[in-house]
Amino acid sequence: MDKRWNILPIDEMHERALHAVLNINPALCRILVQRGYKTFEKAKQFFRPELSGLLNPWLMKDMDKAVHRITQAFNNNEKILVYGDYDVDGTTAVASMYSFLKSIYPNVDYYIPHRYKEGYGISKAGIDFAKENNFSLIVSLDCGIKAVELIDYAKQSGIDFIVCDHHLPDAKIPDAVAVLNPKQSDCAYPYKELCGCGVGFKLMQALATSLNLPAESFLQYLDLVATAIAADIVPITEENRIFAFYGLKKVNENPSTGIKALLDLAQTKKEDIKIVDLVFMIAPRINAAGRMDDAKKAVQLFIEKNKERANELAELLHTDNSDRREADASITEEALELLQSEKGATRKKTTVLFQPHWHKGVVGIVASRLIENYYRPTIVLTQNENIVGGSARSVPGFNLYEAVHACREFLLGYGGHFAAAGMTLLPENVEAFAQKFETVVAESITPELLIPEIIIDCEIKFSDITSSFYNIIRQMEPFGPDNMMPIFISRNVDETGFSKIVKEKHIRFVLKQGNHQFTGIGFGLADKFDLLITHKKIDVVYKIDVNEFMGTKSLQLRVLDFRASEILS
Repeated sequence: MDKRWNILPIDEMHERALHAVLNINPALCRILVQRGYKTFEKAKQFFRPELSGLLNPWLMKDMDKAVHRITQAFNNNEKILVYGDYDVDGTTAVASMYSFLKSIYPNVDYYIPHRYKEGYGISKAGIDFAKENNFSLIVSLDCGIKAVELIDYAKQSGIDFIVCDHHLPDAKIPDAVAVLNPKQSDCAYPYKELCGCGVGFKLMQALATSLNLPAESFLQYLDLVATAIAADIVPITEENRIFAFYGLKKVNENPSTGIKALLDLAQTKKEDIKIVDLVFMIAPRINAAGRMDDAKKAVQLFIEKNKERANELAELLHTDNSDRREADASITEEALELLQSEKGATRKKTTVLFQPHWHKGVVGIVASRLIENYYRPTIVLTQNENIVGGSARSVPGFNLYEAVHACREFLLGYGGHFAAAGMTLLPENVEAFAQKFETVVAESITPELLIPEIIIDCEIKFSDITSSFYNIIRQMEPFGPDNMMPIFISRNVDETGFSKIVKEKHIRFVLKQGNHQFTGIGFGLADKFDLLITHKKIDVVYKIDVNEFMGTKSLQLRVLDFRASEILS
């Protein structure tokens, strides 16, 4: 699949000024400036995050009300229910908040809605559970900001709500005792990009200061916060960077019993767990619990202190994930076959597929897989009883939610955001919905958005790639949204003649520029091998990483794309 290259612009003035004080490779200064770190002080804060940099939790709107209401519940011996969503962010938030409260107060329990019986967020069934079991205060995490009617229903039943959420609020805010959400227009909290678990952490931080508890009472949950940040794809900047940095430190040095059990199960031999490992090794096993069965198992794992019991629970999540992977693989294969057999499918601007037997828990994952093959907004639908439901995924830069909203006449319900959405509809409306979705997207999407984009930080030469250069890149971790691993381009690179195809799909590169030679691996690039052998000079786009072979480590290129050089010299 062809890709378009987008090389970020240069701010030469700030780059020169930063280079004068840091005295590191100018390319690294260029990247720091691009990411907003234009002064020595900002660069220092970036490279050396400190826990003292965590923001004052009392700056968040309604924090005083939330702490007062929880303290009141303690004094009145009320029952508190910690309620959260069934994904990674929700379950880690519930586990950390429940454990924190339980350590200082006995009358606490937790509730995770069932994905298929109750759906996303606050449910009537959850409120009824609270009412039947005499809970008078619900602390919701990673959900609740849009639950106006349900929180009113709870209030009528004598149940107060404290909402901890990070999703964008609607015009009407729920009538809760306190609403903690930095994205509220009148919230003065300086950092707006916390995940749900992060908002819960700020409440724990405020409670700890109010109750004169030691910092470790809430800092011990940083590994769960880092896991939520990784899985929820929030920016790893400012306060989230501090959370991720110290959360990873805890994962590597002293993980909670639950995280340790999942790492052991993944049989990782890595010396240094990174954000990407949390994304691919930990998060899928947590999410699988809610996708395939009941997400309460994930919370049980994270609150468990006994190692043997934690291992048993981790095994259950591992089994759910194996089932999820099997369903994901078989449905993806079936979906690709349907697309290949559909006349005119390649000319469409969208993909909409419906099979009533597909597993609801993996349709979102399948939609993402299809985009890897057919790069366009994609919806995958399945059926439960007489209702069709599904998930939509977008390509970067296209507002998927607005496109789904424009097709609302065919929908029973829908929700989501810029990049992803979900919807329900009647079976008889599937075809009309698919046609309308295609029309809406075709009229609004620009041609370049249908071509994958590689955002390139800057151009360097092979002579720039040294151990010290790479070590500074490593100090830019943790990588993630808004702080991705740097991507470089080098031009007029020589193909040495030793590059070859490996395992039919990949290229093992041996490239040279001047007197500097590097090996590299390009996954899924084998279909471009002819271009490599017919053009001696290429422009190559890559990340830098380490190859370890026979106990020896060396720098290598992780090639993302290449083209024939325009200037042959």
